[in-house]
Amino acid sequence: MKPINIVIETPKGSTCKYNYDADQKCFRLKKILPAGMTFPFDFGFIPDTKGGDGDPLDVMVISELSTFPGCCIDCRIIGVFKVEQTGPDGKTIRNDRFFAIPEVSQLFKDVKDIEDLPGTIIDQLESFFKNYIRQEGKQLEVVERLGATAARRMIY
Repeated sequence: MKPINIVIETPKGSTCKYNYDADQKCFRLKKILPAGMTFPFDFGFIPDTKGGDGDPLDVMVISELSTFPGCCIDCRIIGVFKVEQTGPDGKTIRNDRFFAIPEVSQLFKDVKDIEDLPGTIIDQLESFFKNYIRQEGKQLEVVERLGATAARRMIY
């Protein structure tokens, strides 16, 4: 399968969330996470796509790496959480979270599908997203966890 280009917005271990501002062609600080909360892996987007929130599709890049905002990484998509996100106004949108592994990863080189990861990692990622979104006064529900094949179909 051909690798897909991912642009990192927020690096692993960061206590700050950054967003790419396409108009200004820079990364902006969106928010500071609460004490003790950090991004478990690099987080970014798939260029030239559009999710239910109007932004490019979100991707958590699972690896031993910690990069920097703006870093482009060739990755393989391994799965997706189909997500419904409800805002304080009660409006619900789809805002799926994709998962990818960098082609250069050594630690995760054998991971081809989300099911290849330990269940505890997947559960922790779901908890992270729920806690993260709660900080914005929103609710997040993982409607379905899908593997690599279904995730790739949702992108292309």
